[in-house]
Amino acid sequence: MPFFHRVFGDPLDRAFPGAQTAYLAAGCFWGVEKLFWQQPGVLSTAAGYMGGFTRNPTYEETCSGLTGHAETVRVVFDPTQTSYEQLVRVFFENHDPTQLDRQGNDVGTQYRSALFTTDDEQQAIAERVRDSYQRNMSAAGYGQLTTEIGNGGPWYFAEDYHQQYLDANPHGYCPVHATGIPCTAA
Repeated sequence: MPFFHRVFGDPLDRAFPGAQTAYLAAGCFWGVEKLFWQQPGVLSTAAGYMGGFTRNPTYEETCSGLTGHAETVRVVFDPTQTSYEQLVRVFFENHDPTQLDRQGNDVGTQYRSALFTTDDEQQAIAERVRDSYQRNMSAAGYGQLTTEIGNGGPWYFAEDYHQQYLDANPHGYCPVHATGIPCTAA
């Protein structure tokens, strides 16, 4: 550390005064990170691990399923340009949160759907948007959302080669598994 953001050019550990942070797990972190670095108001993104019990896990350890961690993207955003609620709506619209411990061909607990919240306000927003999205998904014939919502504990940086992977490897595999169901305002 510090790694540099290949898209924004800043150190990944740079502080942004007045910024807020969201932690989102929606399958392979490569595609999720690219999705969020393209969102208006996002200042920085980073791939990492969260939601488990192993300190400073490696990618290989996380993929073993023995760490409890999910591949999680840290999104630093300017709350005057976007909101946590808007980011949560983008999160739900761009993966299939009804798939338990997987997204498409990526299978394992590290690919689970999770919103790791930082405070009570994020928790309330995440739950409200989830409940609203569940109604939309149910109306479209989908099952129960499996998205985990809560404090995920410490977040750990993934290895440098995972950071902004789809910028460094534009033809790399990691599709977004969107259902096409809109996440309307809750």
